[in-house]
Amino acid sequence: MPDRTVRHGGSGWLRTVVGALLFGACHLITGYTMLTAYVVEPDGPWDHQAVTNAQIAAGTALALCAMVALAGWLYVRTPWLRVWALVPPATLAVAALLRLTVLAPAL
Repeated sequence: MPDRTVRHGGSGWLRTVVGALLFGACHLITGYTMLTAYVVEPDGPWDHQAVTNAQIAAGTALALCAMVALAGWLYVRTPWLRVWALVPPATLAVAALLRLTVLAPAL
C-alpha cells in the first residue's frame, strides 16, 4: 500500500524566501515612513502643519512596526529567521518613539 502522508519538508526554503521578501517589503515601507517623519521639519514658529505631519508619520511607522512584528512572530517558523525577523521592527519602533518624544520637531 503506498504511503499517502503529506510531507512539508521540501517547501521550507520556499516559505523562508517568500516570508523574507514580504517582511523585507514591509520593512522598506516602514523605513520610508520613518524617513518621512525625520525629514519633515518646520519652516518657522508658525508651521504647526509640519510638526503634525512628522507626528503622524512617526505614529504610522510605530503602528506598522507593531503589525509587522506581530506578523513576523506568528509567521516565522525557521529557527535562524525567528530572532532576526524581530530586529528591524524593534529598531524602527525605537526610532519612531524617539521621533515622537525626544527628537520631536519643536516650533
